[in-house]
Amino acid sequence: MRWFSTHRTMIFVLGAMFGTTAVTADDWPQWRGPQRDGVWRETGIVSSFASDQLPIRWRTAVGPGYSGPTVAAGKVYLTDRLDEPEQIERVHCFDATSGKQVWSFRYPCEYRIGYKAGPRASVTIHAGRAFALGAMGHFHCFHAETGKLLWKKDFDKGLSIVMPIWGIAGAPLIVDDLVIVQIGGKDACIVALDVVSGQQRWTALPSDRASYSSPVLVQQAGKKVVVCWTGDSVSGLNPKTGDVYWRYAFAPSKMPIGVATPIMTGDQLFVTSFYDGSLMLRLLPDRLAVEKIWQRKGASELKTAALHSIISTPLFLGDHLYGVDSYGELRCLKAANGERVWEDLTATPKARWSTIHFVRNQDHIWMFNERGELIISKLSARGFQQISRARLIDPTEEQLRRRKGVCWAHPAFANRHVFARNDRELVCASLAAEP
Repeated sequence: MRWFSTHRTMIFVLGAMFGTTAVTADDWPQWRGPQRDGVWRETGIVSSFASDQLPIRWRTAVGPGYSGPTVAAGKVYLTDRLDEPEQIERVHCFDATSGKQVWSFRYPCEYRIGYKAGPRASVTIHAGRAFALGAMGHFHCFHAETGKLLWKKDFDKGLSIVMPIWGIAGAPLIVDDLVIVQIGGKDACIVALDVVSGQQRWTALPSDRASYSSPVLVQQAGKKVVVCWTGDSVSGLNPKTGDVYWRYAFAPSKMPIGVATPIMTGDQLFVTSFYDGSLMLRLLPDRLAVEKIWQRKGASELKTAALHSIISTPLFLGDHLYGVDSYGELRCLKAANGERVWEDLTATPKARWSTIHFVRNQDHIWMFNERGELIISKLSARGFQQISRARLIDPTEEQLRRRKGVCWAHPAFANRHVFARNDRELVCASLAAEP
């Protein structure tokens, strides 16, 4: 039985092994999964771990980087950086079954940013193409299977990027025949290119600075809307033209620092910032406009209100919102007003910028914390319930030279396996339930 599916969901009927039981398997072709929503829809997954160390199916050496792996059509994609003997960024493709390298592409890239461990944005796979965005604005489109370069752009040369302190980070978003990226050019914060030719189709939000957040696609008033959280606003764009449907000013008190992806449930849209707290908007259902539901900001990064997240993207569950605050505090908030219900300090160690990546699979919340641990849990208004915890990969120090290193890259959950990276290796472990 081959575990690794094509781009679309496949149904495996395992006959003698599972009787009449059917299990679903999915790829993880972009940032935060197939629908960019942090939901893992596969079945046939373990409900607890057999030991405190996940058995590693394979491991392969890679360089430093913050970008999480993506998985499509039996292959795993990842970017990294080397600074000796010259500064280069690399785009890699590995076989998902064995971890053997299929192809690799490198290009010169001198970093003029802070936190130099490597590229930030996950590779987006779509219709047989791989779209890789580097930290300095180099953008490449490859034939995903062979690595043949189809086209490339240097956004810094073409659009004069007003470079964020920590570089370009938002993962490319595909909408129909366009690939949309947050670049922060002098007169173009958001840019759309033709996926086939790379030709620039439109630009938007010329006065906004770039943030580190990835754009998302939502539905509002019967239309597709691309939601972009930039360094100065939360805005809804027409994906075909770049026209601004609505713009809600959310200028930072210190600097653009938004990393978390905007999340949405029903008509509620939520963003959270390390220095500036939480903002909840309502997308009006009958017209392309928004209104503020609530906004909360604490007195400082230590005395916070609601949620002051940095890297972690929160999640909605029912009437509540869950996320990681500025120093690793796992919190539950009432979605209606941002009021705190509880706080827990056991899921990840308390430290500045301490991080958890959340992925929902049915009624379980899978957490990958910055210590390289994978946690199966349940979250509710009653509290954090840990079901099982195991080590997946070791923290390393290129991403952060403090607290003996971190694991800040988001893992991929695909074909009932997990794929995770640090600054030295990419690993794969099975999460398939026993028959």
